[in-house]
Amino acid sequence: MAINNLMKADDSKAKKLFKDLSFSSDEIDIIESVFHKVSLKKGDIILETNNVVNYQYYTLEGCLRSYYLDLQGKEHTVQFAIKDWWISDYTAFFSDSKSIMNIEVIQDATVYRLCKKDKEELYAKIPKVESFFRKKLERAFAAFQKRILSNISQTATDRYTNFIEAYPNIEKSVKNYHIASYLGITNESLSRIRREMSNK
Repeated sequence: MAINNLMKADDSKAKKLFKDLSFSSDEIDIIESVFHKVSLKKGDIILETNNVVNYQYYTLEGCLRSYYLDLQGKEHTVQFAIKDWWISDYTAFFSDSKSIMNIEVIQDATVYRLCKKDKEELYAKIPKVESFFRKKLERAFAAFQKRILSNISQTATDRYTNFIEAYPNIEKSVKNYHIASYLGITNESLSRIRREMSNK
């Protein structure tokens, strides 16, 4: 491979997005053509409920969250997306149904956006990318199942401990009520848990 191709590989979207994979120059060109870099500002809403979900997003920097709004208007945070995390309304994205989630930017962010049509073409042209996403989805499914079980069986303190292990340093970027809604507890309960942990 020529030196300019090596430099291209080192500085490509492909290297950022698929750290454990290696690509030819032609494959890098394909990846570059379908992932679009987008700058987002805190407070931006990139998805609202009852919309068509065309994209999934890779967070290069910053922080986003997906949340469900119940009939009483209460927010339930489902996921945070920090550096190197993917986010979308996956139920709608994979089933071609309308969105049930909202996605909000809670810290200025830079993301790579990938549409469903381009993703399918990417799978066909670069099969190892399909394998990469399959493994990501398997891990995500396992993590969501583990979270459901923790909500059923663990104390709020244990859930908070698991949260800060999964999202280290995120508390500097998000509001307390975001964390509380993710854990399924009140702000007051979150404050109490933190006090108890700091006193140990």
